[in-house]
Amino acid sequence: MQLASHELHDLSELIAGCYNTVNSMSSYINQAQDPELKELLQRHFPLHVADYNLKVEFVQSQTTPDISKFVPDSLKRGLESYTQAPVSQFPQATPRTNVQQHNDREIATSYLLGQKSSAKNYAISAVECSNPDLRTFLENAFLNSNRHAYEIWQYMTKKGYYPLMAAPQSAIQTIANIYQPVQQ
Repeated sequence: MQLASHELHDLSELIAGCYNTVNSMSSYINQAQDPELKELLQRHFPLHVADYNLKVEFVQSQTTPDISKFVPDSLKRGLESYTQAPVSQFPQATPRTNVQQHNDREIATSYLLGQKSSAKNYAISAVECSNPDLRTFLENAFLNSNRHAYEIWQYMTKKGYYPLMAAPQSAIQTIANIYQPVQQ
């Protein structure tokens, strides 16, 4: 397949990221104790494998891979409020320096940060991409990582692992007073 040099470099980095995600997730699925977290990871895992395989196919194949077989997950919404945490207690956490098995909070945090990073990397690569098929694939991969990040964030918020607080009304009003609509 013909790729511009920057596309090949970006694709190589994205493949390495997916390689890490697939390896980490397979371990996390086995270590997760919370059935809800385990189910979420098991549901997301096949899309990460498909994502990895398509990227590998982009660099190994002489033709354009069938990107229609990679469809991002639909957006799942689980919180009732998007400004107030559903819990009032936020459990304390201290990094552990001798980990034999990850706990659910560590698994969720690692997965969230990985998906946020992946989404950013996909977005940056997509806007620089000249190959229209690769660009579409990267846009879909961005949507997938973005939606997975959102779903794991909602899980973490429900468990009290990620605080959610409303912005102060005075700050909202200050910003609202600065910007005015364009008269048409």
